[in-house]
Amino acid sequence: MQPPPLPPGLPPPAYLRPSGPSPDERTLGMLCHLLGIFTGFLGPLILWLVKKDSSPFVDHHGKEAVNFQISLFIITLCVSVVAVGLMIVWIGFLLLPLLLLIPLLALIFKILACASANRGEWHRYPMCLRLIP
Repeated sequence: MQPPPLPPGLPPPAYLRPSGPSPDERTLGMLCHLLGIFTGFLGPLILWLVKKDSSPFVDHHGKEAVNFQISLFIITLCVSVVAVGLMIVWIGFLLLPLLLLIPLLALIFKILACASANRGEWHRYPMCLRLIP
């Protein structure tokens, strides 16, 4: 037995609405993280600014992607400054493997975030500054 038809202009009841993000929302959430691989913070920032009001799911993933890109920049900058400073006394070369490890870990975290967004999950990056709440 089907429920009676709704009067025009009323939204469907909660039990008839699909649960979770739509496929378009999941794709946009995944794209927020994927753009970070190729464009740094600029791609996720633009996508987040354009789509943040259309979906809470895209808003969340956009904020996470931008926050992670900013955190990644700050961490890389700090390690680079310390490495250059220590190269004066010839021990800064010990930090060069760390500078190579940072982008590799960032790529792994971004791929995991893409997969989570594609599954419709609300992903949070580990060790990330939440500058955009």
